[in-house]
Amino acid sequence: MTTLPIVIHGNPVLHRRAEPVTAFDDTLAELIDNMYETQELSHGVGLAAPQVGVGLRLFTYKFDNDDGVPPLGVVINPVLTLGKISSADPDPDEEEEGCLSFPGYGFPLKRAEWVGVRGLDAQGQPLEFEATGWFARVMQHETDHLDGKLYVNRLNKKWTAKAKKVIKREGWTVEGNSWLPGVDPDPFGH
Repeated sequence: MTTLPIVIHGNPVLHRRAEPVTAFDDTLAELIDNMYETQELSHGVGLAAPQVGVGLRLFTYKFDNDDGVPPLGVVINPVLTLGKISSADPDPDEEEEGCLSFPGYGFPLKRAEWVGVRGLDAQGQPLEFEATGWFARVMQHETDHLDGKLYVNRLNKKWTAKAKKVIKREGWTVEGNSWLPGVDPDPFGH
C-alpha cells in the first residue's frame, strides 16, 4: 500500500463536486487500500477521495459506533438522508470538528444527530445503514467533501470569520499545499 499526500484547502479538487464511481476494478481497490493506509497514518476518522486529489465519490471511515455498523469501511456514491439540524449556536466544547484538509485547526459546527446512509461497498454491492451522534457527523463531513465542501464552508458567521483568517494566514488560497502522513509532522499532534 502507498501513503497518499493529503491536499489542503485551496486545491480545486476539494472545491468541486466529485464524479460518481462507475468502475469497480483493481484500480478502485488499490485506491481504497491506499486511502485506508493514509487514513490510518493520519489518525483520521474519515478520508474522502478528493482529499487525496482524486475527484471520485467515495470515502473511507474508521469509527467505533453504537449503530451496529462495522467500525471500518468504505462508502461509494453515498446518498444521505439527514435528520433535523438545530438552529442553536454550536457548542465549542462538544461540537468542534477538524479536517485533514484544514490541518491543525478545529471549529464548532452544528450537524444532524441522525443520518440514513445509502451507497455501495467496494464490490459495488448496495449498502444501507443509519448513523447517530459523532458517527453521523463523520458521514456528513465526508459526504460534504464529495460535494465540493469543507466543514469550514458550513460554519456560522462568527466561526467563518475566524476560519477565513486562518486560510489567509496559512496561504491556503491556492493549489499545491499538501501534507504526507507518516512523513510530515502531524498537524493535530497525535
